Amino acid sequence: MLNFYYFPGACSLASHIALEESGVTFEAHRVNLPKQEQLSNQFLALNPKGRVPVLATPEGILTENLAILLYIAMLKPEKELAPLHDAYQLANMQAFNAYLSSTVHVAHAHGPRGIRWADEVSSLADMKKKVPTTMAAGFQLIEDEYLQGPWVLGNRYSVADGYLFTLTRWLEADGVDPARFPKVEAHSNAMLDRHAVQRVLAREQLKQA
Repeated sequence: MLNFYYFPGACSLASHIALEESGVTFEAHRVNLPKQEQLSNQFLALNPKGRVPVLATPEGILTENLAILLYIAMLKPEKELAPLHDAYQLANMQAFNAYLSSTVHVAHAHGPRGIRWADEVSSLADMKKKVPTTMAAGFQLIEDEYLQGPWVLGNRYSVADGYLFTLTRWLEADGVDPARFPKVEAHSNAMLDRHAVQRVLAREQLKQA
């Protein structure tokens, strides 16, 4: 049995979608971040970083979307959630996921979690002010260069699609109009049509439109 730890709408949504798509048996556990459950001794024993997602497997604990997404794809290869037999395309998928993790997610985090990088009120305000610009720049690059369409890897759906969908849902709150990116918006709408995505959004009690 796999045990998955998430917070609704957080980056953990990407791995939650991948788990549901895979058909693997798992139990989902909501971590109450506003109440700082991620800093409890019980949770820190799972992930000393105090963050979601966390996937407890029979082999041990996995953290970080990049690792969890690939693990899920390899756990159920018959579901074809990653191009496991195509070295170039697999590397392409990992490069895209790494960009989301290291650049786009960080750009977003400068708004709600700027305290990770600065203490001065003026510094925090400046970082938050820049978020719409940096998020828009990241998604413009995705729109122009990386999203092959209809899925990230063209006609092949992969775990990268759930990851992109997750970060796309942050755009409006970050002051960016998703309509600026027609390919990204079409991708998001296509994700909403997937039954696995609908089930996860319902479980996390998130808006499905």
